[in-house]
Amino acid sequence: MAIGGTDTGMEIGGLDKTVVRNPLTGLPYIPGSSLKGKLRSLLELSEGAIMYKKMGKVEHIGSDDSKYITARLFGNSKGDETQRPSRLIVRDCHLDVSSFNGKELDLPYAEAKTEVVIDRITAQAMPRTIERVPAGAVFNMEMILNLFDDNGKKDNEDEYKEAIKKAIKLLHNDYLGGNGSRGYGQVEITYENKEVEI
Repeated sequence: MAIGGTDTGMEIGGLDKTVVRNPLTGLPYIPGSSLKGKLRSLLELSEGAIMYKKMGKVEHIGSDDSKYITARLFGNSKGDETQRPSRLIVRDCHLDVSSFNGKELDLPYAEAKTEVVIDRITAQAMPRTIERVPAGAVFNMEMILNLFDDNGKKDNEDEYKEAIKKAIKLLHNDYLGGNGSRGYGQVEITYENKEVEI
């Protein structure tokens, strides 16, 4: 999986792209914003809440419309009467280092993969090295679903849980992070349900 940090620049033997790492521990992690954004995007696509137009323009037709569950589950940031809070909180996913079982890697909890891009017109090879978290790494994930009572109308908990499960299933058939069309970012999410009443 390759969820990008910064480009490291031009140094001999250096990495062209790095993974994002926790600045305190140095461990790779999955930003909650990346996971939440991907889940939202996949759910919007499945609902028909995103419409593609000519010239590559994208219109988010469901972002502010409460008939789409994505607008109600993920909220929006519009500054008028249609503004909705997010019901779903997705925390950063931290690496479980025990999933590496003492494997020796090129980098701390990551590997450097060299790829070659071939210019189809000139046939010129352009090598690059990408840092990625190897297959089999386990990250701990936490999601929190907040339920609201809006003017006496209670949220339908089952509807939101089913939407989250659907988004996760869609993610299983897609990818998380960059370079997904080249095999990076395949994820499997297993979860347990913990209910907390306040």
